[in-house]
Amino acid sequence: MGSFQGADVDDDEYAKLVRRMNTPRVFIENDTCDNATVIRVGSVKKHGILLEVVQFLADLNLVITKAYISSDGSWFMNVFNVTDRDGNKLWNKEIISYIQESIETDDCSIPSVRSSVGVMPSKEYTSIELTGTDRPGLLSEVCAVLRDLNCNVVKAEVWTHNTRAAAVVHVTDETTGHAFEDARKLSMIEEFLCNVMQGDSSSKGAKMAVSLGQTHTERRLHQMMLDDRDYEQIGKAHCEENKSRPQVAIMDYSDKGYTVVILKSKDRPKLLFDTLCTLTDMRYVVFHGTVNTGNNEAYQEYYIRHVDGHPMSSEAERSRVIQCLEAAIERRASEGLELELQTEDRVGLLSEITRIFREHGLCIRRAEISTKGGRAVDTFYVSEISGNSVDAKTIDSIRKQIGEMSLRVKKNYQSHKPLNETNTARFLFSNFFKGCSLQSFQLVRSFS
Repeated sequence: MGSFQGADVDDDEYAKLVRRMNTPRVFIENDTCDNATVIRVGSVKKHGILLEVVQFLADLNLVITKAYISSDGSWFMNVFNVTDRDGNKLWNKEIISYIQESIETDDCSIPSVRSSVGVMPSKEYTSIELTGTDRPGLLSEVCAVLRDLNCNVVKAEVWTHNTRAAAVVHVTDETTGHAFEDARKLSMIEEFLCNVMQGDSSSKGAKMAVSLGQTHTERRLHQMMLDDRDYEQIGKAHCEENKSRPQVAIMDYSDKGYTVVILKSKDRPKLLFDTLCTLTDMRYVVFHGTVNTGNNEAYQEYYIRHVDGHPMSSEAERSRVIQCLEAAIERRASEGLELELQTEDRVGLLSEITRIFREHGLCIRRAEISTKGGRAVDTFYVSEISGNSVDAKTIDSIRKQIGEMSLRVKKNYQSHKPLNETNTARFLFSNFFKGCSLQSFQLVRSFS
């Protein structure tokens, strides 16, 4: 069994030289697949390289419908079938050229493993990271504090899962329009936000950090929630009879020294990215794998080892990985009603909107906040605090207060269709090969 030492030597000069001499090779074509563009990426094997490529494709809002992952010695070969968000192939030559050049020149690279928690200097905004116990009105309270401290929110993303909440918020100084530079003001912001996140004394410890740098927001949110152990006691936060929950199974492949991880869940954008974030941050290396989607469901199968070259060795380790992967899939799973706000941006807008939601008894499950060309473009996933479906009269009242032309209902996720298979042993193999070509099967399993 070969040990994977990439994570240990990834940043030394020799490793950097090897990567410069062996830049990734990319081939993109539209001929072999009827309904997707095929992207083939070959590269020197290093820890996190698969996540780097998947993150790059996800940031371009591309949907990965199938993926085949294989490694031979020190070389990785990844094949992705992708479409745009509307399910169309990629025909724009400029986009195709941009993808190829970015991957081949390592422009899509991200810092390895936990170093991605670090920051790159930014004078445009101050980045605030928050974790704590979720409760109704929490985002409204945070926004009110930021408004009172003359912080203008220009971008933010908020996730909640299993009674925990995490947020990455980009703010500017209202007086300058740029990042905060006054250390005393930053200290004040930290103190006030810590008090809000802490809540009552019975709440699990809150964390807050301020930086003048740039991070990959979604990658960072996964790391924050993993560090916050949002995966713990997950069964108590979800009804065990909820068939829409992801199904994860782990098996030994002792003949080849791998651990096999199999996941089945509802399909959605960025699902592969979310899974690989957690495996990478838990320091596992994917050597072979396949991803297949269809009929609103996704199947993922990975042959992995720890970075020390060994497969999983204990039941406790397997149980923890299962819980963490379930959490990774569920953090971004859409719940409740999806509302989209588009209006002229102004200082205090977010505070006003979240206050209105709170006053109408709505709980924000997830939020994506952004500003584009002087306009606020925000998406909120909301439900009633009681957990019941949001009443249509409530939405009508909110729209009248905010502006019917500014706020609209995009989708309703309040009713969930369960997964077809509920028996773990059956789902492992029963539906996987439907729709998969023999060539794909041979590619993934050629190592065995």
